[in-house]
Amino acid sequence: MPIRSVLFDTDLGTDVDDALALAVLLGAPEVEIRAVTTVYGDTLLRARLASRYAGLARRRVRAVAGTGPTRSGREVWWAGHEGTLHERLEDEPVDSEDAVDVMVDAVLAEPGAIDIVAVGPLTNVAAAIDRDGAFARSVRRLWLMGGSFESDEPEHNVRSDVDAAARVFESGIPTTIATLEATRRVRLEAEQIEVIARSGPLGAALERDIHQWWAFWNETWNVPHDPVTVLALTQPGLFTLSEPGRVEVSPVGVTRFVPDATGWVQWVVGLDEAAVASAIVEGVLAAQL
Repeated sequence: MPIRSVLFDTDLGTDVDDALALAVLLGAPEVEIRAVTTVYGDTLLRARLASRYAGLARRRVRAVAGTGPTRSGREVWWAGHEGTLHERLEDEPVDSEDAVDVMVDAVLAEPGAIDIVAVGPLTNVAAAIDRDGAFARSVRRLWLMGGSFESDEPEHNVRSDVDAAARVFESGIPTTIATLEATRRVRLEAEQIEVIARSGPLGAALERDIHQWWAFWNETWNVPHDPVTVLALTQPGLFTLSEPGRVEVSPVGVTRFVPDATGWVQWVVGLDEAAVASAIVEGVLAAQL
């Protein structure tokens, strides 16, 4: 089985789906996580939380804090609650390097070999593009959770840093996007969360964080936006992609897909909802084997 080298760029600690996505990556035998880079707000805390989750699965990841302030100047949404259910996060190991430097160095050391899975605001990725002109043409592929192409609803990751999103979408990096149209078709129900909770220490921690998220939204189910994005990379047979095109971003974060045979972006236009939900649960379980 060929190994895919991945940089996972995340605002882990806000919505629990970032943690689920990390778990699915940890459970994928075909993936080598080169680093977990964090973005948006308190990135040091987010990096420590990534180390904590990996440790609960008896794994170690290179967790690197990235850019906190957004490129557009927009304030961080729902700041201050991240990691509140996890004690002594200050004890978790975090790499001392800058996340953008780590991104650039990894990609340029092996042009065409590194995939980036980015499931938060795109501040780090935009900074990497600006830092070295060779970065954009050296990324193997970018896998994004973001945008909405069938409505005028600004999606959170794009809206949170519109300037960064616009920079990334114009960069020419080959990109696959799981938009809200795709991710909202998948639900994790309470019964599936119970399976995750019984699977081990990582599953139990995820279940606590999921219930905190449910309490915030007054729900008893979850939309696993970010793990869907991971599975587009690891299990592409579950998905149907669009023809190539380009993405335009308005000043308020509304995204539009423009079909273009010379474009570099595809988005998820179809998926097997039940199989994707099952694959997320299976991935979390596999991470703890």
